[in-house]
Amino acid sequence: MYDFAAIWDWIGFAVRWLHVITAIAWIGSSFYFIALDLGLKKVPNLPEGAHGEEWQVHGGGFYHIQKYLVAPANMPEHLVWFKWESYATWLSGAALLIILYWVGGELYLLDPTRADISLFQGILISAATIGVGWLLYDVLCKSKLGDYPTAMMLVLFAIIVAMSYGLNQVFTGRAALLHLGAFTATIMTANVFFIIIPNQRIVVEDLKAGRTPDPKYGKIAKLRSTHNNYLTLPVIFLMLSNHYPLAFATEYSWIIACLVFLTGVTIRHYFNTMHATGRGPHWTWAVTVILFILMAWLSVAPLQGNSYEEAEARPLTAYEERFANAEGFDEAYQIVLGNCSMCHAREPFWDGIRWPPRGVVLETPSDVARHAEVIFLQAGASQAMPPLNAIQTMDDESRAAIVAWYRSAQAGD
Repeated sequence: MYDFAAIWDWIGFAVRWLHVITAIAWIGSSFYFIALDLGLKKVPNLPEGAHGEEWQVHGGGFYHIQKYLVAPANMPEHLVWFKWESYATWLSGAALLIILYWVGGELYLLDPTRADISLFQGILISAATIGVGWLLYDVLCKSKLGDYPTAMMLVLFAIIVAMSYGLNQVFTGRAALLHLGAFTATIMTANVFFIIIPNQRIVVEDLKAGRTPDPKYGKIAKLRSTHNNYLTLPVIFLMLSNHYPLAFATEYSWIIACLVFLTGVTIRHYFNTMHATGRGPHWTWAVTVILFILMAWLSVAPLQGNSYEEAEARPLTAYEERFANAEGFDEAYQIVLGNCSMCHAREPFWDGIRWPPRGVVLETPSDVARHAEVIFLQAGASQAMPPLNAIQTMDDESRAAIVAWYRSAQAGD
């Protein structure tokens, strides 16, 4: 069983790598086409139906690009579709969420100090929150409110605020921010799958049949693509937030997540305006800096979680009991206290560290039992922790004891 944990971690690594690669491809093409669209120039002698053109230079060559606002007169022989970047990003992200937050739900998804729910209930809530965002957003877009983009985005932001707060009451801090990112990323991919690509297919079918395409399909697709453009930066932040305890493990992490959406709007507004006019509104940077300072200020609130006394008095969950009652736990616990707890404490006493790295606290028996697999992977199967330049380096016997404890707990399943 101990080999399975290592194999599962490598599977997670492979899926994460795929997710990052596909996300880079999707975000890159999204940013490129928005910049291209805004930079198009209306010049004399454009072909009939062409909205504008742009000359670009890259990789030692020149590119002459023309955009048809609705469609060209005839169907091109070769047409490149930009969709698989989006689909692959969402599918790999969903797989990674299942690997980390469903299979590893006792550690990464559930927080018994916030909500007393089972893992199955947590998974149901997780799945529901991912899809509900698209349903609400799509209804807004198709309603009368959709004719008023600013008002619609304000309502959508209110939904995001409510979702951020709600997730923070149920899941761990890192899971709450990650799910808010998945909530938003699902809106973006669903825009591509249900609106943008189908609308483009309607235009293509009209061309093939010799009909004049209706321009409304292109306008709707363009609007959804613009929404995706403004949501991209907040999603990137939320997907990376698990590396920063000051973002996910403080009292006001749900507010920080909401403010990130506002910074995404200000930054994209600057670049979109610059691409369209040649000069961006500099006030957006001042607003972005103010929002960032506000996030930093909110982050210095105490880390979420109970005190040492409360954690020690809390009954162990079934997951924690499995590792706390396993053979070798007492020895492993003392090893962790002696090698890890100076940094991974509610109030770290290692010089230069003010918050436990990645929000992982290893002080009480329940703390250590809860993070058993992480301890095994970081300090048993590998030598990632403690840092090799630490004053006290964990010896091979101690690492072997951690491995033996973990394997004992797994063998008892």
